[in-house]
Amino acid sequence: MTIRTLSKIVTFSHPFLLSGLDDLQPAGSYEVETDEELIEDVSFLGYRRIATLIHLRAQRDKPGITQTMVIDPIDLEKALIADKGVEATDLRPDFDRDPMVS
Repeated sequence: MTIRTLSKIVTFSHPFLLSGLDDLQPAGSYEVETDEELIEDVSFLGYRRIATLIHLRAQRDKPGITQTMVIDPIDLEKALIADKGVEATDLRPDFDRDPMVS
């Protein structure tokens, strides 16, 4: 089994909360890692996400202690969209809407 890790930095302008996290997290930049495994026995190269992790900063009441938490990547996307002040429905096409009905 071949696993690869993709890493990126996400930035929040406002405090945020993700499901699975106990506390509101302060605004700032956070490292997010996504682990993917190679899908074998197929005729094309493909990977399947197996985990998404966020590295949290130390809190004022717990200096020097950092945490790495497993998160839902969809929750992360929604939190980033909310941080920008844009509703998620504004960014995605509405495929259920009938163009013939106004």
